[in-house]
Parts: sequence; C-alpha cells; structure tokens
Amino acid sequence: MELDELDRKAAELLDGFLVRKDLVRTFARQFPVPTYVVEFLLGRYCASTDPEEIEEGLEVVQRQLKSRTIKAGEEELFKARAREKGEIKIIDLIQARLDTKNDTYVASLPSLRLNDVRIPDDLVSEHERMLTGGFYAELTLEYDASIAQEQGGRPFGIRALREIQLSKRDVIDELARARQHFTTEEWKAFLLRSTGIESSSLTSRQMDALLLRMVPFVERNYNLVELGPRGTGKSHLFQQVSPYAHLISGGKATVAKMFVNNANGQRGLVCQYDVVCFDEVSGISFDNKDGVNIMKGYMESGEFSRGKESIRADGSIVLVGNFDVDVEHQQRIGHLFGPLPEEMRHDTAFMDRIHAFLPGWDVPKVSKELLTDHFGLVSDFLSECWSQLRNQSRVSQWQGHVYFGGALSGRDTNAVNKTASGLLKLIYPGDDLMPSHDDLEWSIHIAMEARRRVKEQQKRIGAAEFRNTHFSYTMGEDGVEKFVATPELQSDNSIGSDPLEPGQAWTISPGGQASTGQEEHPGLFRIEVNEGPGSGVKILNKPVPPAFRESIGYAEQNLYTRAGQLVGDREPRQHEFTVQLRAFDAAKSGSKLGVAALIALSSATLKRSLRGGLIVVGEINLGGSIEPIHNPVTLVEIAVEKGATAILMPVTCRKLLFDLSDEMATKIDIQFYLDAKDALFKALGE
Repeated sequence: MELDELDRKAAELLDGFLVRKDLVRTFARQFPVPTYVVEFLLGRYCASTDPEEIEEGLEVVQRQLKSRTIKAGEEELFKARAREKGEIKIIDLIQARLDTKNDTYVASLPSLRLNDVRIPDDLVSEHERMLTGGFYAELTLEYDASIAQEQGGRPFGIRALREIQLSKRDVIDELARARQHFTTEEWKAFLLRSTGIESSSLTSRQMDALLLRMVPFVERNYNLVELGPRGTGKSHLFQQVSPYAHLISGGKATVAKMFVNNANGQRGLVCQYDVVCFDEVSGISFDNKDGVNIMKGYMESGEFSRGKESIRADGSIVLVGNFDVDVEHQQRIGHLFGPLPEEMRHDTAFMDRIHAFLPGWDVPKVSKELLTDHFGLVSDFLSECWSQLRNQSRVSQWQGHVYFGGALSGRDTNAVNKTASGLLKLIYPGDDLMPSHDDLEWSIHIAMEARRRVKEQQKRIGAAEFRNTHFSYTMGEDGVEKFVATPELQSDNSIGSDPLEPGQAWTISPGGQASTGQEEHPGLFRIEVNEGPGSGVKILNKPVPPAFRESIGYAEQNLYTRAGQLVGDREPRQHEFTVQLRAFDAAKSGSKLGVAALIALSSATLKRSLRGGLIVVGEINLGGSIEPIHNPVTLVEIAVEKGATAILMPVTCRKLLFDLSDEMATKIDIQFYLDAKDALFKALGE
C-alpha cells in the first residue's frame, strides 16, 4: 500500500493509535468476531507504519485469533482443551443472568454453546453490561473435574476477564492535539477512513450523511432515523465499530430489556450503552402496549419511570430501515416515515422527538471502491473518544453569533442545537478548539435540513401546528437570512414554497412579439441578482436578450430615482449588480419583466428574501408607471401549474380576471399592487 499525505500526517501525530483498515477486513472475514475486536488486537500489535513491525504483529494477531476464537463446529474441541489443561483463554461474547434457585450468577458463552458457566459476583457487579446485552471480552475459562462429578454441577467457570476496549482515559487530549494539524477537509476524510470508508470519490452530500451517522455516538439522548435503500451499510457503524453501541436486530424489544426489569430492578440497554440501534425498524414491536409510550417519554426527556422511581439515562436511540420505493414516489403517495411500524407511522408526537432524519438515499451503496486501504484510528480509541465527547456541548460556540428564524419551535431549536453540537464535536474534538465561520455554518445547515425533513413529514400527515416549515438562520446580527430546504422536495423547474436567496425573484413574461418577429408564448423565468461594491448593472447572459435588457434598464433607473421609497437610506448607485436571467420554458426573450427585476434589485440591496412561492408579474416604464397586462388569466393559470402559492399583479388586471375559473381562483392567492413601492412591500411580506 502506498502511504499518502494523510497517512503520513496521521502516523506522525497519532502513532500507536492507527491501524491499516484493509488488514481489519481480512481478519474480520476469517474469524467470528466484530470488527472492533479485531482492531483491538491489531491496535495492540500492529499500530505502526513500519512494514516489518506490521508483519510481526500480524503473525501474533493471527495466532491469537486462531487460538482464542471459536468457529462453528469447534465447540467440543475447545471444551476438551479446557478439560485437559485446566483452563484456556478465549475471546467471546459474555452474557450473564441471575439463577434465582441457587442465588448465584451464571454466564453464557454463545460460541461454546454454554449457558451455565460459574462467574464470581464481583466480576458481574464490575461489568454490569453482561446482564443486558453482553460484550466481547478476553476470558480465562477454567474447568473443574471435581465439580463435574457432582449432580447438577457446573464444571466451567470464568476466572478472569478483560473487556475489549481502551483502558486509557485521557484520549480526548491526544485527539485534540492531533486535530490542530489537519485541515477540516483532511479531518473529515480521516474520520471516515477510521470507520473504514474511503472518501476520495464521495460528494460533499454523501460525506455529510456519513458524518451525521456518527452524531449519536458523541451526543447524549440523541434520536436519529435513517431510512434508505438496502446495501448502504446502515447498521455497520452500530454493530462493528464501537463496543459502546448495541444493535437490536429484527426489531424485537422488551420494555424490561430496553429500560428496566421490574422483577429485579436491572437497568436496561439505554442505561448500559451510548447508542441503541434498532435494525429493520419496520419490525419493531414491544411486548407491552405501553412500550411505545415509555419510549416516547424517554426520547423526550431521557427519563423513564419504574413505579415511584424515575430513572435517568443518556443512551441515544437510532432507528434504521429500508425504503421499498424511491423517495419521489414515497413523497407523492404518503410521507417518508412510511416504513415505521404502525404504532409510530402516523404519530406526530413520536416524530417530534426525532432530532434528525438522515437521508439514506444520499449514502452510496457499499462497494469494494468505497472501502479504504489506508490508515485510520483504531476503533477502541475512536469509540472511547466519542464516548468521552458525550460529556461536552458546543452550543455556546454559536450563541450570540447565529440566530434561528421564527419558524423553529422549541423542539426544533433543541434538535438543531444537538445535531450541530454533535457535528462540531466530531470535527473539533477539543472543547478549546474554535470552529471556523464556514464550519459553524456547515453544521447549522445540516442540522436544520435534517430536522426540517422531520417537520415536513408531520406537515404531510396534516397536523396544523407543523404548517410553517421555512427554517432559516442568520449568521451575525447584520447577516443575511438564509433558508434551508430539503432537496428531495425541491424541483428545479417548479416553484417551491421556500423563500429564495435575497436578490432572486420568480416571474412570468406575458409573451407577445419577440425580437425575431415571431410570436412568443408566456414563460416562467427566475431573475437572480448579486450585489457588491462598485456601480452599475451588468447582465451575465450571453447574448443578452434585447427585451430583457430594456426591462433591466427601466428597473435600474427606477431604483435610482425612487431609492428613498424602495431601499431607504441605502445608496444603490454605490452598488454593482450582476444579473442573470434563467428561463424555464420555451420563451427566452424575457420581455416585460421590469417590476420583478426592480424588486430583485431592491431585495439584493436590502439583503432580504421575498416571500416563498411568489411570482411577480408586470412591466414598469421610465416614468415609474405600471403598464397593463393583456393576458392575466393565462399568467395565473401558468403560476398554478408551476406550483406557485401567490401571484402579484398590477391592479389594472383585476377587472380582466372575470374569465378565471373558480377552481383556479381557489388554488392561488392573487394580490394586486398600485406602484413599485406597493409591489415591493407586498413581495417582502410585511
């Protein structure tokens, strides 16, 4: 393997905590243990870039895995060895239970198919996780022939065990020190390599989705849903990478196992693990009809009740499942929570507790090319860092710098804060490392999109209180309000209900005689204006349609002469505007778009977005008068067809709309304006 720049940098800064991920895959396929068990041994013997040391270490790991892991069919062989030698060392999943008849604990070792292994009480109380789901450990298993001869005797016993996870505690400082020498992009790539993924061929959206998967590991009481196609490795991270995560396959969950066992007071999975993941979420079912309500209460507050006692836990809940249809089809026929079980599928209160909906359709399918052959962090070091990061929060890093829009409820704000905090902890693992402006905005944007996806589904179910989904944020007190959309709801050639960026406006040309002499049909356009220091208006279209140049000329002159009415104390002559016209139909001339152009120029100057779903039509002349429109009924019909929710027209159109059908009139909000100031005022929605 050729070392690249990232490998060399990592080797220099994190020596002793690295492992080559292709070696891990080799052993993981050979032996019946999770990836993190293999990495634990590789990290102990092969954490080096020296090929000779790696070779020696590989032999040791191979020997240990061969002699200590039990493949199917070898159970009796290992039991016989224990009998001959008195004791053997094995690596296995250990689980324990209380035998009430004899008032003792007994352990079970699935690989050896033993269910009645003696185990000292003090080992059980030291490692309580063996009572819930169990964990992988290096075990010393002894055999006592004298006990074997007793009636009902238990000859096998566990004398000692060592959990397979890191014993060092100051790992965060090591990670934070190394992070200072990486750029953000390098660090993201290195994090993905540490989970076995090579990011060089991934798009930024694919990387973001894979990083969002990691947030439940670093954020307490975090609730995530990921639904998407099969084969994208949804459960891999929760099953193979961290001993602090527990995967429930097939969805069967008992209240006693998840939360608390009323019979003996034993705490459940959410108390024992950082992350509890339900695989194949469509099959989740509780043994108790209150199970979903207990889970809802826990997802909201991190608490659940047992009799009079209230128990706190900080385990994150992750629900992963498969879509059987494509996203667009699912959006047309229902909502994106369709694969959830019946008792959760239409429950908006349950959905409201989900902090993020990860778009599984953005994650590539796992293929040979997606798996990395480079160095990454050893899983036990990485998972220990993640576990310790749960005790920190990053929310204070943007308070007073980032302001959320009015559409976010208290739960929305909490969800966005948790997701953004988790993403920043992954990228900046030291709490004294301050994120850059761009990284802060990156985390807020992902967090808002992931939460908005939840809100959009609640809106589809028809709950009135979730009607406003136009999530936005402003960076700094004087910043521009930016709206966050969910891409699966957006279509480039139709008008969504989201506000556009400041300086952008939807408009329809009424058509008529084009410059070529031919009759042109009406068509949808988007005017996009950017402003900066300088002066004048520059049109970027090549060639510039003459009719559009004329409308822009009228709009520019009206902006200068009516600046006081339109943009207040701002001086538009000191701004340079670059304008682009985007056509969405056969019409290309952009004729008679003066009012929309003037509003777009004003919006760019004011740095304020127009209302979402709005189309502005009309032409203005040099003197500021609004010209009449000859075909307003056609323009309204086009606006409805394109998905607009409102259209702003000159008041002279009012009497010409008597031919508009009742059905069309009920599908769109038609508003009228008297002059340019009135049009801008109504377009901004104030």
